Amino acid sequence: MRLRDGYEALLLDLDGTLYRGSVVIEGGPAELAGGGQRLVYVTNNASRAAGAVAAHLAEMGYPATEAEVVTSAQAAVRLLADLVDHGAEVMVVGTDDLAAEVKAAGLQPVRRATVSVAAVVQGHSPQTAWPDLAEASYALRAGAVWVAANTDRTLPNERGLAPGNGAMVAALRAATDREPLVAGKPCAPLLENALERAGTRAALVVGDRLDTDIDGAANVAVDSLLVLTGVSTIEELTGLPTDRWPTYIAGSLAALNSAPVPFDIDDPAAVRRELEAQPGRALRVRAPRSEIR
Repeated sequence: MRLRDGYEALLLDLDGTLYRGSVVIEGGPAELAGGGQRLVYVTNNASRAAGAVAAHLAEMGYPATEAEVVTSAQAAVRLLADLVDHGAEVMVVGTDDLAAEVKAAGLQPVRRATVSVAAVVQGHSPQTAWPDLAEASYALRAGAVWVAANTDRTLPNERGLAPGNGAMVAALRAATDREPLVAGKPCAPLLENALERAGTRAALVVGDRLDTDIDGAANVAVDSLLVLTGVSTIEELTGLPTDRWPTYIAGSLAALNSAPVPFDIDDPAAVRRELEAQPGRALRVRAPRSEIR
């Protein structure tokens, strides 16, 4: 049985898993085709609306619709709506698409700190600059609620690793001595939204980062596949408790369409040797939750 056939849905990370910047990861669209699973695209990047993400995926050959995309901007605004009154002013540190999500939720997006600002929502934008962070700092020091779409320190693209939203969050953390509520992976809100969209908890999280995708899967009690096409490496498993290891490890998405290989050794060097010996297959390094139950 193929790895994917043990699940009803695949919750797919984007950056580093399906593409790097504007470059499609080789073989990705073909490997996702032909399964009976519901595909849900789950991104920690809050810079674009779900429709724009779906259009980008479709251009790259991935069969995505807006309804199949779940973003950390959506999760952050959903979290905000439970914390502040309807119509409240929310200062946006991020893109106009994030501001549009705020407005669609019945909140009022603003860009400057005033006494009436009830919350700050922060998502990735390559245009975020010191004046934006300064305005957010004023609002946070005045007591505004703080929600971060994600705290990814880096963002993979075709040139390497660029600063992610977490780098900007760290600047505000240093300036305000505050900690944000986080909507994106590894925290539960984004993945819970994705599971709701998938309509099942028999889902497999597929991603390239141990600290977001894999930890996030553990936080919502579903299985995970780490693909080595993005940020995390096998060496990062060294010293990591095995309960924070993924269920499966593979070199690429091709492993979804082959039977996984049970692998009981928890030495990262042995994992690398086995992956090189069996390319295109995943190593099952932890028992799937269906077996635990």
